Amino acid sequence: MTAEKSGPVINGKPEDGKDPEGSSSSLDNGDYNERGQWNNKIEFVLSVAGEIIGLGNVWRFPYLCYKNGGGAFFVPYVIFFVCCGIPVFFLETALGQFTSEGGITCWRKVCPLFEGIGYATQVIEAHLNVYYIVILAWAIFYLFNCFTTELPWAGCGHYWNTENCVDYYGENATNITNPNATSPVIEFWERRVLKISDGIEHMGGMRWELAMCLALAWFICYFCIWKGPKSTGKVVYVTATFPYVMLLILLIRGVTLPGAYDGIKFYLYPDISRLSDPQVWVDAGTQIFFSYAICLGCLTALGSYNAYNNNCYRDCIMLCCLNSGTSFVAGFAIFSVLGFMAYEQNVPIEAVAESGPGLAFIAYPKAVTMMPLSPLWACLFFMMLIFLGLDSQFVCVESLVTAVVDMYPETFRRGYRRELLILGMSIVSFFIGLIMCTEVRLSYMYTIKIGVSSYLCICFYLHIMFLFLCRHVIIIIIVITIIIIFIIKSQV
Repeated sequence: MTAEKSGPVINGKPEDGKDPEGSSSSLDNGDYNERGQWNNKIEFVLSVAGEIIGLGNVWRFPYLCYKNGGGAFFVPYVIFFVCCGIPVFFLETALGQFTSEGGITCWRKVCPLFEGIGYATQVIEAHLNVYYIVILAWAIFYLFNCFTTELPWAGCGHYWNTENCVDYYGENATNITNPNATSPVIEFWERRVLKISDGIEHMGGMRWELAMCLALAWFICYFCIWKGPKSTGKVVYVTATFPYVMLLILLIRGVTLPGAYDGIKFYLYPDISRLSDPQVWVDAGTQIFFSYAICLGCLTALGSYNAYNNNCYRDCIMLCCLNSGTSFVAGFAIFSVLGFMAYEQNVPIEAVAESGPGLAFIAYPKAVTMMPLSPLWACLFFMMLIFLGLDSQFVCVESLVTAVVDMYPETFRRGYRRELLILGMSIVSFFIGLIMCTEVRLSYMYTIKIGVSSYLCICFYLHIMFLFLCRHVIIIIIVITIIIIFIIKSQV
């Protein structure tokens, strides 16, 4: 018995035009819809920029920088940026561009043994699509509450406030003797937005206002990607650029506030001794992999819509620099406002510095209440958060859809089946996300987040296995080994 041999693989397909795997690249007759490509390079660049530049650039990197030695944090950050971030970023993008396949079927063209990596990345995507958009629902809820003459978290006296509510910045800020005193911005977050229950065992009721905000977020997300690259490539012209306009406005406003210099100094002042702490290096590496959307399959899916001869090497270096540069500039916008907040309250900056949801929904909203025209600045800030998270969300959904469609092209590349697939995924993810719109949703979301982080670590090591096939990775391994030896010796 003799097996039929196919020609060499060129552009992800055998030279003789036969595709033994039956992938989407072999369906070129009139019975199937075209897979699609970006209309131009700008659409690809903006789509990738929208995916990798998200909420973590604003609420995570600045906090990690000040927490881990200020300017000294850039030493491990740049090392991981050069040795890990750019190479793996380029690897994933080039893999999609070469094979013209999504995050699962691309491995069939390179090494079928590693196809499980693709499935693992899509499991991560499915988790992210459920919980990440809940943060957008929170931001939309805050945005709707900004259209008023006085921000609802600026003072006490509302129906959700308790007798322990104290306006530390208002007239009743003096002679505070209540040990259980809380600020109005915290009570708005915990009692108005979340209505946090006593524990994870108490489900509580459904927060229908958040559920409607979640439905609105999914509605917008669906129509951003329902036509594939044709719609996504147009939407990113707005969603990927508008946050930079908002960030520039907030930056100019922040650096002109009193106390801004102290906040920026606190953000950048180097503490070289922190380099001996292994946690600093862990945070730097984690931030690189987190903010570059590595091991998620998104870059592979976006790269698969490129022309085969596109210079993705240049694009990847430019996008990586843009991502890290945005994180650096965002730190000035955030810590200038935190410096103003500490100046107004006459407290050290450590007392007001937060990260994650604490920065976006407590610290910064509290700071804008101290500014003139506070509803305007709050509105601009939450619009920036929404646009930052929106394109990251719909690109994640698009990459999952791309993976499924490329696995079963005969089924989903007919008529409007792709659009119906996106609709079905959106509806299912919405109903699962409703769990996080209950009064216990915060604990559940953090549980999912820990699980996603574990999957991310697993996929990272699987990627390292594949990277061993590349000669230049030996240099990366040597550099990382030297770093580990340096850390161990510094601890002795």
